[in-house]
Amino acid sequence: MKVCTDSCVLGAFADPGAGGRLLDIGTGTGLLALMAAQRNPAARVDAVEVDEAAFQQAVENVNDSPFADRVKVIQSRIQTFAAEPYDRILCNPPFYTNHLRSPDAAVNRALHNDELPFEELIASIDRLLKPGGQCWVLLPPFEMERFSRLAQSAGLWSFQELSLRHQTQKPVFRTITGFGRQESYPLKTSELLIYKLDGKTYTDAFRQLLRPFYLIF
Repeated sequence: MKVCTDSCVLGAFADPGAGGRLLDIGTGTGLLALMAAQRNPAARVDAVEVDEAAFQQAVENVNDSPFADRVKVIQSRIQTFAAEPYDRILCNPPFYTNHLRSPDAAVNRALHNDELPFEELIASIDRLLKPGGQCWVLLPPFEMERFSRLAQSAGLWSFQELSLRHQTQKPVFRTITGFGRQESYPLKTSELLIYKLDGKTYTDAFRQLLRPFYLIF
């Protein structure tokens, strides 16, 4: 799977905590797990992935990283994954419903939520998150609205939200939301532009956020 810019923003923006245990649900290449390990040097990170090929790629990437002693890749469905509760959970979940399919089954698993409906994902997060923990999720705006409603009904409340735009004149294409078990008002909101008006030059804010991870910065 390709490494997407919006997923990199999630890994750079989400609060990784200090020490403790982190969980990356649907790790894919292992990107979010590795970014979390880089940002939280005292953390133990579990990266769960159901797809065999993605699991093998994540294992290879973790083993080639400086964080191999702190990141564990596990092949499992999150619905049946059992572990002690986590301080932080990161997730870039599949979100397409009733869309045209790719001939590639792995792509379908990564993008379509048939195997991980929001209701089952939220139930898994509720089961695996500590009472004072945080969960950070990346979704398109429409899907995030639905996810947030379902999460709230399960006792998971949004407390921070970052909207992503490619440029000023472009619509919001992804939302990153932090959830916790305590109701928090008002919701803290912000926005990140990836490119300047020319559509090619990264904004200063994007460069600053991703500088620890992008070699070109």
